[in-house]
Amino acid sequence: MEGRLANAWRLTVNDKNFIKTALLSEIRIDGRKPFEYRKISIKFGREDGSSEVQLGQTRVMGIVTAQLVQPYRDRPKEGMLSIFTEFSPMADPSFEPGRPGELAVELGRIIDRGLRESRAVDTESLCILAGKFVWAVRIDIHILDNGGNLVDAANIAALAALLTFRRPECSLGGEDGQEVIVHPPEIREPLPLMVHHLPIAITFGFFSNESILLIDPTHNEEAVMNGRMTTTVNANGDICAIQKGGGEGVPQRVIMQCLQLATSKAASITKQIKDAVEAFNTERALRKIKRHPTSTGVDVREKQNQ
Repeated sequence: MEGRLANAWRLTVNDKNFIKTALLSEIRIDGRKPFEYRKISIKFGREDGSSEVQLGQTRVMGIVTAQLVQPYRDRPKEGMLSIFTEFSPMADPSFEPGRPGELAVELGRIIDRGLRESRAVDTESLCILAGKFVWAVRIDIHILDNGGNLVDAANIAALAALLTFRRPECSLGGEDGQEVIVHPPEIREPLPLMVHHLPIAITFGFFSNESILLIDPTHNEEAVMNGRMTTTVNANGDICAIQKGGGEGVPQRVIMQCLQLATSKAASITKQIKDAVEAFNTERALRKIKRHPTSTGVDVREKQNQ
């Protein structure tokens, strides 16, 4: 990984040896135990579908938007879900602007697999008019600070943004009942997405030929680790995805140990996300200002013909 290699060059030989020696004694340079997670902070913007997650020194922003599009021919009754990542050089000097690097592509794929293959988001509920109009939901992940374990932080940011996003309510009208009318939020309350469960990504780092295992590696630990594995599970223990990157093969007993640890961590992280979302929704309801209707909606077909 280009980010890991760049960070490895910044560390001195003494720094690397110190980290490895400490890990042999089950001591981490930030004082955590091997299976201890860093503190997670979840904040939201004033607009729906915007979140900022801080995991230790790692900061990631998630933004969810949606627009009406024509569905795929083989899935005329299903909406779309796509993920885009942006790695700014401000977050890490090793990140280059322009074309997404290997790390950016892999991060997007891990989050996409966890959401899509587990069918966490009900895409059929995004259908407005079969074969003609569905909602295409887009998740933009912005890396603000790279303090290590970007995957887990980005995954939490994406889930938090999805849970607070609301799409406009639509109805069908016209003489033939084929006109889609998008109602402004002043007329009808926007609708939240249907999310069945939360696939939580938990990343493990392997050191000394996979003999040392730890959770939530920092930026410096990533520079010296031999390999890593990200397991995506939900609070019920269902396995949504597994991604192994770098290093040699992992024994079955180690994989089972990782899954058990991941399930436990996923339950606590799920609760933290839901508590943060509930607090946001309460605050949103309190600051909501009731407005009198001033319009009757927007005709999608007229808007497209303009």
